[in-house]
Amino acid sequence: MARLSATAPFLHPDCEITDTRLGRYVEIGRGSRVAHSVIGDYSYCDRYADIANAEIGKFANIASFARIGPTDHPMDRASLHHFHYRSADYWDDAQNDPDFFAHRRARIARIGHDTWIGHGAVIRPEVTVGHGAVVAAKAVVTRDVAPYEIVAGIPAKPLRMRFAPQIVERLIALAWWDWDHQTLRARLDDFRSLPIEAFLEKYETG
Repeated sequence: MARLSATAPFLHPDCEITDTRLGRYVEIGRGSRVAHSVIGDYSYCDRYADIANAEIGKFANIASFARIGPTDHPMDRASLHHFHYRSADYWDDAQNDPDFFAHRRARIARIGHDTWIGHGAVIRPEVTVGHGAVVAAKAVVTRDVAPYEIVAGIPAKPLRMRFAPQIVERLIALAWWDWDHQTLRARLDDFRSLPIEAFLEKYETG
């Protein structure tokens, strides 16, 4: 029997999931924390990923210890410390700062379909990683990543494209990530064996 299901996400032990919508066939690795996010169908994260204020597409591959949408401290105020926005933790007569938290949650990190976020990579708030892109291990992504681009480094910089521009355009137009579960199964052997151009030629016409 298949381990993953359309009806419930597969959550490994010690996960913390808060205000998050998880799609079909989603898997969340041990000890991961996911908050105020949407994770699309078939996407997964490995152990101890930390995801906040993020919109993640379908078929995303997120390695262990990746961090997506890390929250910022207020660098324009007199103090960086969270005593002035998590104030209720420190004083019985103080309230937390709702405007600060609303601003944090509005700064969405967006991860496209069929992406690969490497081990220990960091995707900053308000950054978009395009469909099919690859973020190398330990990279810190501070700017948008184009579809099917590979980036690495601190800060992350482009290394190369996975495919030629015309192939990228055809893959995005094909949008195979929207195929239903049975269609994916029927075409599984072709995903495994066909070169990219042959795959596109076979399925571009439906």
